[in-house]
Amino acid sequence: MVGGHLPEPTVGRLLGSWRWDVPALVLVVVLGGLYVWGVARVRGRGGNWPLGRLAAFVVLGLGTVVVATMSGLAVYDHELFWPAAVQNVGLDLLAPLGLALGDPLRLAVEALPEGGAARVRRVLTGRLVRALTFPLVSTVLVLATELSVYFTPYFATALRVGWLHELMYLHLLAAGCLFVLPVLTREQALPAWCTHPVRAALVFLDGVVDAVPGLVVMTHGTLIAGAWYLHHAPPWSPDVHHDQQLGGGAMLGISELVALPFLLTVLAQWVRAERAQTAALDARLDGELAPAVREAGAAGAAGAPELVRPWWETEAGEVAERVRRQGTGG
Repeated sequence: MVGGHLPEPTVGRLLGSWRWDVPALVLVVVLGGLYVWGVARVRGRGGNWPLGRLAAFVVLGLGTVVVATMSGLAVYDHELFWPAAVQNVGLDLLAPLGLALGDPLRLAVEALPEGGAARVRRVLTGRLVRALTFPLVSTVLVLATELSVYFTPYFATALRVGWLHELMYLHLLAAGCLFVLPVLTREQALPAWCTHPVRAALVFLDGVVDAVPGLVVMTHGTLIAGAWYLHHAPPWSPDVHHDQQLGGGAMLGISELVALPFLLTVLAQWVRAERAQTAALDARLDGELAPAVREAGAAGAAGAPELVRPWWETEAGEVAERVRRQGTGG
């Protein structure tokens, strides 16, 4: 430290500066341990759990929590506003996306015994969880969380009170997960009307809403936690107003970067669901039409008089073409 202040942050110092955050570390170890245990249980039963989901949960999800709470961002967040802003948006948007891509809800159902899986599903369909994860409600909760952090005494008090700072971390993470986890899980955690097209529209809307806090922080004339940052500003720091603008810009940029892969993931799920539905329909039609094709072939072989030509010989269309191919052995 120089004169009681940290040295000016450089890329090397930000990458090389770390500090322990015991509550965050406990959370990461517990969540990571439970997830790895669940994967081991599924694979031990002969099932399969994609490595990509494990990597998303551990690297992107838990990794973001570690970086936000223990890296150079956490080292400098009491002297500069912009590291704190990056921390908060990472916990609110990026970490929940990584955790959701790991689909811990489906993993819990597959790993637990039948009774435990049933309890998980009962919780997901309970009134409280349904209310909190209702898409419009969870979107409002995310927006209200971000705005309350910066435009109430919440953030300024958290800078002074250690336990409240840890609670703020958890609050941001939980608010983000309430929206993202139900949208991306393969469990039925949303109302039936939330089809994939509706989810894509909701994610697009959420991306627009998530940009609001960054814009407001960047353009707000009044300093956020101004008394703290004016008092603790090191000699090398930029103007406090400029520091706040940097933080708002970082929030805006990260929110837009997160919105794109989130939307692409929902669109990919939509495509996979359409393919699965088409394959299931084809299989059902094949099963229903096969007896009729065999009966028609048997009647023709017996020399039955052709009074009326069957519909699949006279009509055009994909289903009729499939029946004709089956009848001729093609």
